[in-house]
Amino acid sequence: MVCEGCGDCSVKSNCVSVIPVETEFGRKRAIDQSSCNKDFSCVEGFCPSFVTVHGGKLRKKKQKGPVEVAAWEVLPEPELPKLDDPYNILVTGVGGTGVVTIGALLGMAAHIEGRGCSILDQTGLAQKGGAVMSHIRLAERPEDIHAVRIAAGRADLLLGCDLVVAASSEARGKLDEGHSWAIVDRYEQITGDFARNPDFTIPGERLVEQIHNAVSAGRSVFVNAHALATALLGDSIATNLFMLGLAWQKGLVPISESALMQAIELNRVAVDFNKQAFVWGRRAAVDLHAVEHVAKADAEAEAPREEGLDEIVKQREAFLTDYQDGKLARRYRALVEQVSEAERSKSPGLSGLAEAAARYYFKLLAIKDEYEVARLYTDGTFEAKLKESFEGDVKLRFHLAPPLLAKRDPRTGELQKREFGPWVFKAFKYLAKLRRYRGTWLDFIGRTEERKMERRLIADYEALVSEVIAKLTPGNHQTAVALLSIPEKIRGYGHVKEAKLALAKKEEARLLSSFRGEPAPAAEAAE
Repeated sequence: MVCEGCGDCSVKSNCVSVIPVETEFGRKRAIDQSSCNKDFSCVEGFCPSFVTVHGGKLRKKKQKGPVEVAAWEVLPEPELPKLDDPYNILVTGVGGTGVVTIGALLGMAAHIEGRGCSILDQTGLAQKGGAVMSHIRLAERPEDIHAVRIAAGRADLLLGCDLVVAASSEARGKLDEGHSWAIVDRYEQITGDFARNPDFTIPGERLVEQIHNAVSAGRSVFVNAHALATALLGDSIATNLFMLGLAWQKGLVPISESALMQAIELNRVAVDFNKQAFVWGRRAAVDLHAVEHVAKADAEAEAPREEGLDEIVKQREAFLTDYQDGKLARRYRALVEQVSEAERSKSPGLSGLAEAAARYYFKLLAIKDEYEVARLYTDGTFEAKLKESFEGDVKLRFHLAPPLLAKRDPRTGELQKREFGPWVFKAFKYLAKLRRYRGTWLDFIGRTEERKMERRLIADYEALVSEVIAKLTPGNHQTAVALLSIPEKIRGYGHVKEAKLALAKKEEARLLSSFRGEPAPAAEAAE
C-alpha cells in the first residue's frame, strides 16, 4: 500500500470513515465506502495514496443465493415478550449508520399493530460519527407510557450497534443484572481518538467484559455483525437491521415480524436489502457458526497473523528484490543476521531485538520515493482492488504533490497537492522501471533534500545497530528493542514525515542515553 499510516488524512478530515487496516507491514488506512459522506476532506492529507474515482459506482458484492441458505428456509418462531408493562429498548450506535432508523422502524411497526411507542433520540453534536442513543419504549396502549426516557436499571434490552457506546457508563447504567439483556456488535468501530493518535486501539476485550458483567450470566450476546453483514450483503449499512433481526429471533423485541416488514416497506429505502439483513440476523440467532461459514468466503481479510523471524525476513527479502535488486535484499539479511546472533549470544532467553531490526531496517531501506509509489500503483494490486470495488465507466484522478513539480504554499512553505488525470498512471509505469537507477548518478529524484535525509537515516540506523549489538546485555535488552523500533514512528511524506522524524529523534536520544547509562538529555531534564 502507498499509505504510510501517518494519520494526516484523519487529522485533515476528522472523519471516522477513515479506518485502520492492519497489514503485514504495519497499520495503514482505508476509506469505508459504505459510510463515507464524500466531502473529500481526507484528500487534503499530504499523501500520494489518494485517488478519486469519477463516473463509476460502487460494486455491490453478490448476495448469498437460495442454494447457499437452504438450511434456513424455515426458521423457528420465537416467543415474543408480553407488554403487561412498557418494554424498554436502548439502541446505541454511531451517527450516520442508521441507528435512528431502527427506532423509526420499531415506532412504525408498533403503530401498525395499534400499540404505543415513544422514541427519544440522543444524537449529541456530532450527527455523523458521534455517539447516538435511542430510548425506545413500547406498550400495549399509548397511554401506558408516562415518560420517554428509560430510567436507570430499567432497560429490558440493550441493542448495541456500537461496542464503545454500548459500554459507556450511561448505557450500562440503564441495565439491571436481573432482567436486562445485551445484544452487542463486537466490531470495534474506530472513534475520533484515531484521528489524533494513529496508533490508537480500542480496548475491545475490556469493553466486552464491562457489558458482560452488567447483566446476568447467559444474558449477553456478542457477534461481529459489521463483518458478517458486510460479507453477506455487501454493505456495512446492513449491520443495524442484522442486529435487530438477531434480537427479534432471540425473543427480545415485542413486535411481530409482519409489522416490522410492513414498516420496512413503508420506509421505501432499500426494502429488499433491509429485509434480507433482518433475515440474516435471525439466521445468526439460530446458528451463528453456520452463518459465519457462509460469510467467510467473501469476508474481508483478517488481520495478519503473528510471524516468526524467518518468515519476516523471507517476505521482506523478496519485497526488497522487487523494490530494487538482490544486492539490497542481501544487505538487509546480513544486518538482521548480525543482530540475531548478538541477541542469542549476549541475551540468551530474550527475544524481540532481531524482529525489531527485521521490521524497521526494512522500513528504512524500502522508502516510498517516487519510483516506489509508481511501482506500487502499477504492480497489479491497485488495479485489481479498483475492479473489485468499482464498476462502470471509471475515470481516475490522482492527488499528488511531486517535489519536482508541486508549488509551495506561500504561507506555510509546504508543497501543495494537485489533481492529475489518468495519464499519470501511464507515467507511473515508465517511472517504476527507472527504480534500477536509484542511488546512481542517473537518479535525478534522489537529489532532493527529502531523499538525502532518508539515505542518512539508513546510515544512522546501521551505526546504531553496530553500537547496540556491541553493548548489548540482558539488562539493557528491552531498551535496545525500543531503540531499534524507532523507525516505526517515522511515517508519512514531506513535511509530515519531517515533523514525525523530529519527534522520533527526541525519543531516540532519550533511549540512547538510557542504553548508554548516561544522564537524560538536557531538554528532558529541564522538563
